[in-house]
Amino acid sequence: MKYIRTIYVLLFAALVLLWLLTGNLLQTPLQFFPFRSAMINFTGVLAMGAMSVGMMLALRPSRMEPFLGGLDKSYRLHKWLGVTALALSIVHWLWVEVPRWLVGWGMLVKPSKGPKPPQSWLVEWFNLQHGFAEQVGEWAFYAAVVLILLALIRYFPYRYFFRTHRLLALVYLVLVYHSIVLMKPAQWPTALGMVMALLMLGGSIAAVVSLVGGIGRRMRAVGIVDALEYFRDNHVLQVGIQLRDRWMPHQAGQFAFVTFDHKEGAHPFTLSSCWDHRGKLCFHIKELGDYTRTLPEVLRVGQMAIVEGPYGCFDFGGPQQRQIWIGGGIGITPFMARLQALAVQPDGREIDLWYSTAEPDPGFIERLTRLAEQAGVRLHIVFSERDGRLTADQLREAVPQWQEASIWFCGPSGFGKALREGLTECGLDSANFHQELFDMR
Repeated sequence: MKYIRTIYVLLFAALVLLWLLTGNLLQTPLQFFPFRSAMINFTGVLAMGAMSVGMMLALRPSRMEPFLGGLDKSYRLHKWLGVTALALSIVHWLWVEVPRWLVGWGMLVKPSKGPKPPQSWLVEWFNLQHGFAEQVGEWAFYAAVVLILLALIRYFPYRYFFRTHRLLALVYLVLVYHSIVLMKPAQWPTALGMVMALLMLGGSIAAVVSLVGGIGRRMRAVGIVDALEYFRDNHVLQVGIQLRDRWMPHQAGQFAFVTFDHKEGAHPFTLSSCWDHRGKLCFHIKELGDYTRTLPEVLRVGQMAIVEGPYGCFDFGGPQQRQIWIGGGIGITPFMARLQALAVQPDGREIDLWYSTAEPDPGFIERLTRLAEQAGVRLHIVFSERDGRLTADQLREAVPQWQEASIWFCGPSGFGKALREGLTECGLDSANFHQELFDMR
């Protein structure tokens, strides 16, 4: 998380600094309307900078994963940028509209404009576009507000989110036109202008790729569902997929986007199997929403599936020879894949695995126990309704060398936050607590 926080802060710090270096604020007279013009420009620059980087992150750039800490962290940064762009856009709109209302109500007097100095034909052409650019920009702003708010509403069905969110790419392209026309001509030859041009160029390319359905296309493989097993007590469906296309060998802990129904779109699921060079993938899918609840009824052996990936940096690496794994609910899946890998090729580490569940399934636990025995990993089962939620104190008591260990957590975010805070308060280096983020919206 610290990497994406750093990137987030550096992005806005750089844009603010570049904007200040253009002299916008220092050269602005101490009058309301010139200051308003500067603030419109300032908020517009920041909002478009945030949207441009967010649009590029939507491409799922796998080469950037090591720098961002994984695609799950990249999507978290994408979300932060979207929310920030929304807030900045609202402030931008208020700076435009509220003074107009005040002038209309007679509470402000708009200063008269003096004669304009001679300008180049290009600037004159852009000036002729101002009215139209303002109009389409306003409507694009309204559309962006609605689409971003829909993306933030967790109860908005995923299949509709999958379709509506792509429309943001079209809205973004309209806002690029709006920004190019209305950005101050004197800013384009500056460092700010060059940076904004590069950001909007990159964002525009990403928007076009999104609109034509090109996101992740090179990472996709076609497969056939060849095995299904339902664990009724914990509402988990095990899905086996035999790939028919080439696939980049994945590491235990990674995930993929899987499409069973084109109308529904791709959903992210953690791989629960290690790579076996035969093109066989396995997923354990928990009934967590309307769509996943239907899978035990609608999925059939022989059905086609499209798998995109692998993604993620939850890789069980690091120099520590002691590791503590915690899987909360369906968060046990990356550890199942790692157990299989260790059974084939041990890494010499001493490992304790906690599986915390509110819905124990005997068959599922038996299989997990067998995998742990084959991998030489100590397994601890916690039934939350009987034993309560696993705490940092319990971990410290069970593993005296906990400060020398790296912690790998996958499960509900609140559960992970409580463990992280409890351990770091007692001396664990926060860099040694690794958490997979399930929330991709």
